[in-house]
Amino acid sequence: MALRFLIPGPLQQFSGERREILIEGAPASLSDALAVLWQECPAIRDRVVTETGEVRPHVNIFVDGESARYTGGLDTPLGEESEIAIFPALSGG
Repeated sequence: MALRFLIPGPLQQFSGERREILIEGAPASLSDALAVLWQECPAIRDRVVTETGEVRPHVNIFVDGESARYTGGLDTPLGEESEIAIFPALSGG
């Protein structure tokens, strides 16, 4: 079983141009899964969380299609095959 991270275009330069990253094992929470992602792709961390470890206000993280902001934040529980999508806000004119 593998947990799947979906990496959006703006962050792919920090993931070795990968759109998906599979993590083996069973992290219990979103925080645990992100810690594994930071080991694999450390440059993504500063773009997703603040210096204090909180999700940046302009970043949305979805676990199995549900916003983590409403399912427990970083304590959101994960299933064995959860899918985590990270969406930084985009702006422009």
